[in-house]
Amino acid sequence: MSRSPAKAAPRPFSSSQFRAALGMFATGVTIVTARDAAGLPVGITANSFASVSLDPPLVLWSLARVAGSMPVFEQGSHYAINILASDQHDLATRFASRSIDRFAGVPFREGRGGAPVLEGTAAAFECFNRSRYEEGDHVIFVGQVERCTWRAGASPLLFHGGRYYTEHPL
Repeated sequence: MSRSPAKAAPRPFSSSQFRAALGMFATGVTIVTARDAAGLPVGITANSFASVSLDPPLVLWSLARVAGSMPVFEQGSHYAINILASDQHDLATRFASRSIDRFAGVPFREGRGGAPVLEGTAAAFECFNRSRYEEGDHVIFVGQVERCTWRAGASPLLFHGGRYYTEHPL
């Protein structure tokens, strides 16, 4: 019987090669929203979203440690994960941009803990900020879902190979 190595082997690839390989996994596109200490809405585009557990209902997403919005998400009690629909490409681009008012003209309602829930999304998960795990250059956030909503029949916005796509049923 062989034993597992004590640590991972050195990587034979560059960071850019790793990023290119990750880009081959098609993901949905989300905007994660919260309120800062002054009550202002904060939101970022993210594609690092996954389900964790049905009971209790848990989801996860991750954020770069150097992100300017990190303090908001680390310290806040709630956030919303808004799953974008195929017609919301403009929102994905807007919330990935810097130095703009990301919420200007964007309709939303107040979710749990004040987290903005965007209108017209394919789905939304309103989460209690349950736990965080520092791994590598990111922090993994695990949220306990307190409310979820979805729009039946909505087509999702997808991200693959650095580009946005819409679904096409087989």
